[in-house]
Amino acid sequence: MATAVETLDKLERRITITVPLADVQAEVEKRLKVRARTVKAPGFRTGKVPMKMVAQQYGYQVENEVLNDKVGRAFNDAATENNLRVAGFPKIEPKTDDAAAEGTIVFNATFEVYPEVKLGDLAAADVEKTTVDVSDAEIDKTIDILRKQRVHYHVKGEQSAHGDGGSDLSAKNGDRVTIDFVGTIDGVEFQGGKAEDYAFVLGEGRMLAEFEAGTIGLKVGESKTFPLAFPADYHGKDVAGKTAEFTITLKQIEWAHLPEVDTEFAKSLGIPDGDLQKMREDIKVNLQREVSSRIKARTKDSVMDALIKISDLDVPKALIDQDVERLMEMTRQDMTQRGMKVSDLPFPPELFTEQAERRVRLGLILAEVVKANDLQAKPEQVKAQVEEFAQSYEDPQQVLKYYFSDRSRLAEVEALVLEENVVNYVLGKAKVTEKPVAFDELMSNNAQA
Repeated sequence: MATAVETLDKLERRITITVPLADVQAEVEKRLKVRARTVKAPGFRTGKVPMKMVAQQYGYQVENEVLNDKVGRAFNDAATENNLRVAGFPKIEPKTDDAAAEGTIVFNATFEVYPEVKLGDLAAADVEKTTVDVSDAEIDKTIDILRKQRVHYHVKGEQSAHGDGGSDLSAKNGDRVTIDFVGTIDGVEFQGGKAEDYAFVLGEGRMLAEFEAGTIGLKVGESKTFPLAFPADYHGKDVAGKTAEFTITLKQIEWAHLPEVDTEFAKSLGIPDGDLQKMREDIKVNLQREVSSRIKARTKDSVMDALIKISDLDVPKALIDQDVERLMEMTRQDMTQRGMKVSDLPFPPELFTEQAERRVRLGLILAEVVKANDLQAKPEQVKAQVEEFAQSYEDPQQVLKYYFSDRSRLAEVEALVLEENVVNYVLGKAKVTEKPVAFDELMSNNAQA
C-alpha cells in the first residue's frame, strides 16, 4: 500500500510504502518451500532437507527478495495510479520514525519525475545554416594532400631514379633529417633530452620551432649549439618554462619526392583506367559528401542551440547522473581500445557533468518536439539513410546487411533520422541565416556532433 505523493522540490517526489509483515512472511514461506525441493545438504537426499535448515541458509536472502519485489510492485502501482513519469531509479529506504503500524514495514521512496517541457516560439529562433563551395581549387588541394600522403624520400646529393635533390645540400623545410642531439639545463643532461639517429621532417611542427630553426641550414656532418626555451605549458613538467642548451649533429638529409599526377597516380586512387578527369570527378564527389556531412553537423548544432535557448525546463539530476556514468564508461572503453591503462587514470564525474546535462536537456526537448509535431522516423527514411551510408563503401550490400541484421544498429540510424527530422522542421520555422564558410575552415574543424 502507498500513501499520497509528496512534492519535495520542483521535480523531486516521495511516496511512503507500507508492507504488511504477514504478506511478507507468507510469501517467504512459499518461496522457501519451492527452493527446498532442490536444496542439497550433507546427510540428506535432495529435497529432503528440513525446512528449518533451509530457512537458516536461505531465509535472509529470500526475505530480501520478497521485500524488494513487494516494494517495487507497490511503487510501480503508485506511480501508475498517480500518472507519474519516473526519471531514473527511486531511492528506497526504510522509514526510521515510529509511525509504522504494528505488523507493518514502512519505506520511503524518493525519486524525480520528468519535467514539463515548455517550447518557445520557433519563429523567433535564430539558426545559422553553413554553406561551402567545392571548386577546382579544393580538388587541387585534395590532390596535393593525396600526393603528400604518398611521399617517399631519397638521400640528398645521391643520384636516384628521381634525381639527386638539387645542388643545395643543406637542410630545409620538407626534408627528412636524421640527427643526434643532447640537451642540458645548467650544464646537466635531463631525461628525454638526448637521442641518436632521430629522424623527423622539417616543417611538420613535430619539434619545437626553435629546435627546427636550429636544424635548418645545416649540412651532413655539421653540428650546432643553441638555446631553447621550453614553453610554460610544455607537457614535460620537469623542463616546462626552463631554457635548455641543445647540441645537434646532422647525420643525414633526405629530400621528398611527390608522385606525379599521372595515370599511375590515378590508378593508385582506385581509377581502373587511370583517367585523370574521372579521378577529379571522383574526388569531387567524395569531397561533396564529406562537406555535406560537416555542414549538416554544424547546422544541427545551431538548431540544437536554438532549441535550448527557446525552451524552458528543469532537468532531472537522476538522468544527468546516469548519462555521466554512460559517458565515463564510453571514455574508458575508448581509452582501453587505444591501449591505455584506464585503471591508472582518475575519472572525476564533474568532467562529464556539463556535457551530460546538455545531452539530457536536448533529449527531453527533442522528445517533446517529435511528439508535438509527429516527427518520428519512418521506415523508408531509415532505409534511405542506411543506403546513403553504404554508398561510401566498396561493398554497399555488406553495409546494408550490417545494419538491417541488428536491431540495435538500426535504432542508432533511427535516432539520426529523428534528429534530422527535427532539424528540418526547425529550419522550416526559424529565422535562418546562411553563413558562408571557407572550405579549409570547415575541413579543419573535426568536432562534429
